[in-house]
Amino acid sequence: MASRFTRLATSVPKFARGYAAAPAVIKAPVTLFGLDGRYATALYTAAARQNTLEAVEKDLKTLNSAVQKDAALKSFLENPTINRGAKMEGILAVLSKSGKANPITQNFFETMAENGRLNQTAKVIASFEELMSAHRNELPLVVTSAKALDKATLNKIVESLQKSTLAEGKKLLVSNKVKPDILGGIMVEVGDKSIDLTVSAKLAKLNKLITDSI
Repeated sequence: MASRFTRLATSVPKFARGYAAAPAVIKAPVTLFGLDGRYATALYTAAARQNTLEAVEKDLKTLNSAVQKDAALKSFLENPTINRGAKMEGILAVLSKSGKANPITQNFFETMAENGRLNQTAKVIASFEELMSAHRNELPLVVTSAKALDKATLNKIVESLQKSTLAEGKKLLVSNKVKPDILGGIMVEVGDKSIDLTVSAKLAKLNKLITDSI
């Protein structure tokens, strides 16, 4: 496993070598771990050197959309018994439906195929999107409530958070998750931080106080 990633990062002729000589030093906006994180970071830095981040992102979104809609395609990519060349042909066929794929995208997946890592495609795409979100200075905001919140309420939460150190200077990507069992109140998750203001959490604390006092 380590040797395969080393090839990706340093000497794979179809991917890394063609971009490693660029003079600009490119650093990923966040550090990702795991095999998918390393592959996504390698793709991000190569695309950034060539100023093709958006083009590569578009290719990945096209492929990801196809995989999410077609269970057979997902199974095809994850099946270890299928020839790597056949998998690569399948990926190129999907990408060609929305126009010619960016050369970096194509070279990257050829490297993935050579290293037998096409079964990691979905995870790599998700990690690349995380890098692109950080690149755009975006921060996910998930507001969980017992009932769906109206736009005005969500806007008030966003305004409050943008004045705090939790999200200062960030573009918040807002989503409202409905979870009736919290009973009331809200839970706010900003990036990797959370604020639990739900009724269920308050009741749990109250029950603990009563139990501890007995």
